[in-house]
Amino acid sequence: MRIFGLPSCLLLLVFARDVLAWPETRIGSPAIPEKANALLRTVVSSFRHLYPQTSQGRLNFWELVQVMAWCSLLPGFWYVQRRRREGMSKIQSSSGRSQEGSPRSRSIDNDESEINDPALLKKHSEIRSFTTSRFTYPALRIFFRRHPQAEKLPTTPAPLPLLVFIHGLGGSSYQFHSLLSSLVNLASCLSIDLPGCGLSSFEPTSWNAYTTEALAELLETVIEEYREKDAGQGIVLIGHSMGASLAALLATHNPSNSKLLADHVVGLVGICPRAEPPTKEEVALFRKLLYIPTPIFDLWRRWDRRGGLESASVRRFVGANADEETKKLQNRFNNQSRSAVWRRMASGSLPTYNDGVANGGLPGREVWSGLECPVFLVAGEADHITKPTELVKIATFLGKSHPVQIEVNENSEPIVDTAAPVDISSELRPSNSDASQIETGKAKEFLEQGNDTSDSHEDPSTPNEELAMIPPQLAKPKKVLKTTILPAPASHALLYMPSTVRILGGLISDFMSSQVSPRLSLGWQLQFLSTAGKWDVKNLAKWQAVAQVSEPIAGIFRAMKTLRQVDDTHSPEIFVRNWGFQIKDIVDISHETPVYDPRDLERGGVRYHKFPTVSKIPPTGDEVDFFIKLVDRLREEQKGRAEKEGWGEKWYIGIHCHYGFNRTGYFIVCYLVERCGYSVQAAIDEFAKRRPKGIKHAHFLDQLFVRYCVGLKRAPTL
Repeated sequence: MRIFGLPSCLLLLVFARDVLAWPETRIGSPAIPEKANALLRTVVSSFRHLYPQTSQGRLNFWELVQVMAWCSLLPGFWYVQRRRREGMSKIQSSSGRSQEGSPRSRSIDNDESEINDPALLKKHSEIRSFTTSRFTYPALRIFFRRHPQAEKLPTTPAPLPLLVFIHGLGGSSYQFHSLLSSLVNLASCLSIDLPGCGLSSFEPTSWNAYTTEALAELLETVIEEYREKDAGQGIVLIGHSMGASLAALLATHNPSNSKLLADHVVGLVGICPRAEPPTKEEVALFRKLLYIPTPIFDLWRRWDRRGGLESASVRRFVGANADEETKKLQNRFNNQSRSAVWRRMASGSLPTYNDGVANGGLPGREVWSGLECPVFLVAGEADHITKPTELVKIATFLGKSHPVQIEVNENSEPIVDTAAPVDISSELRPSNSDASQIETGKAKEFLEQGNDTSDSHEDPSTPNEELAMIPPQLAKPKKVLKTTILPAPASHALLYMPSTVRILGGLISDFMSSQVSPRLSLGWQLQFLSTAGKWDVKNLAKWQAVAQVSEPIAGIFRAMKTLRQVDDTHSPEIFVRNWGFQIKDIVDISHETPVYDPRDLERGGVRYHKFPTVSKIPPTGDEVDFFIKLVDRLREEQKGRAEKEGWGEKWYIGIHCHYGFNRTGYFIVCYLVERCGYSVQAAIDEFAKRRPKGIKHAHFLDQLFVRYCVGLKRAPTL
């Protein structure tokens, strides 16, 4: 069973690991009366022969009844044994467990979820009722944050697209929190807790309200409520796991899709997507397993979660080598997932087969092939729930032959009892469509400036370095496909793994700004919003408040703010007097002509080097390579100069943009990684330690993680 993995969770777990492998001494535990032990041995012996049929999905009705009886019996023994053990050591248990910090795993109810909700989600969420053509969902948690500068950015021919986040089976908006933190300042963002998930109430309880088709209709209803319809706002759908399938249903132009929303979808990002529904045989077996009552299912979920962070339930999604924080998050999501809701959504995702053709349920070839927008697909190399080979299948459906660089393995595991994360990201190009567009410069010229990821608009403080032009925004971007496989340990949880989420955020931002709309480049937005002019009073006041020179960074650099010719404390003449004995070279990476005379530095023995770069936009790979070669050369020259001129023991290279934080930090971090053996995070931390607050732009940080992600597998845009 490959789609949901229940046999591995229930039957294989029961027979293979906990029954057949049980030694006699364990079965004969003194915690269970001898008669019960004898009965248990008899049952174990009697049901051994059913294991092969169970694992292969070949059970007749009577055998299924026996398995269900067994499923009812063993949890009871386990529960009784556990309660007896707890009763025998009640006092020790109540004190010792709290001291050791390992309390029993328990479900997280909605009140506790609300308390632990991140501030971003809590501040911008509301509970609302929505009615579709078939059902009323009375209490759904909706996260919506409008772009903080929406009123100041161009709205012709349409506002920036609305980013819509769709979680997977058993998931919630919480899983998108880290990604939302990067993208909320890029565009307006909308995320929905599906009914019974996260903070949404489990209403209605009808099984038909949780079919894939019903959930897609609900999503369309919510999206249309928040989309700026009158302004012609487009939509970028970002779905994880089953959420990617729902996104495909909403975006497809297949004739069977009656949804008008597809006309407004300008991009789709699929994170850990599944290409096809389960086979007819898998569907038949799974429907039988859904006959198991919810209380029994709950018992087995508890059984599966034994071990807490090291349980099979956690490892199934994050892998055995995941970091502690990822395991904690996965354990939380597992505990939050309601069995009754999971069973309904799982059942609703199963198609019915007529003459070998799947109808309803999870989408397959027919839906994926109907996508007419840019598509970005992301997978994790260590994902055992939806294998990276799913990307190959989807590429085939889209009419593309895609060279995914990973060994093909068709044995994809199903999503079991927790939230199913799905990563969707693809890099797409704007097309030469007939849509109206604003052009004060050529799109090609804009794209050549580079892309960026995400950041805040609170203070676009770097002065304008050049006139920000308005790039085009197309109503129908060209249909293209981009796929990326993140290297291990990236798993089905890559959406919220600390080691991958920044990389994912950078990739999605790049895709949207290069393939959906150049206006989704945060760098361009910051440039456009920086309308105050060069060095006005506000910028000057801020510049004066910034520390002039940082502490030594890795024994090589000192980060600086730019000098100012008429300043009383940081002019070239004063700088040479205060710092000339240590800082022997200055690399000016600002784009414009400096607001000081470099000759005053040269006269004082400090060499000046101009290397212009554009503000707000992360440096390109070629710029980084040039910078590294420049610093290598300066360091070699300094050795000769030190001997010739009799310098002291310490000398440095000064680097400045305007304030000495973002571009300066980016280049220095790259040098520390490539020449000094630092890890990305260690280099970022070193810079922040020596230049407090460090790199401020989140999209610069995202790009650093993308640049130095070892093993990142990107296929060419198709």
